[in-house]
Amino acid sequence: MAFPAQPTLIVPAEAEAYCVKCKATHKVVQGEVVTVKNGKLALKGKCEVCGTTMMKFLPQKKQALPAEAATSSADSPEPSL
Repeated sequence: MAFPAQPTLIVPAEAEAYCVKCKATHKVVQGEVVTVKNGKLALKGKCEVCGTTMMKFLPQKKQALPAEAATSSADSPEPSL
C-alpha cells in the first residue's frame, strides 16, 4: 500500500501539543508534519520536558469548488415541481 505524497509544511517553532506523560501542554521539539495511515496530517515531535513522543492532528484544509462548478450551479434555474 502506497502512502500519499508527503506535503511540505513548515512547523512553527512555537507549536504545542498535549503530553500524555506530563498531563499538560508543552512545546514540540524536533517537530515534523507526517501523514498517518488514514491520510490525515499530524504534527509529530518530542516533549520539551520529558522527551516523550507527542502527536497532534492538524485540521484538514477545505478545498474550494472549481470556478466552473460554482458558476454553473448558480446560473442554472431551480427545478420546478
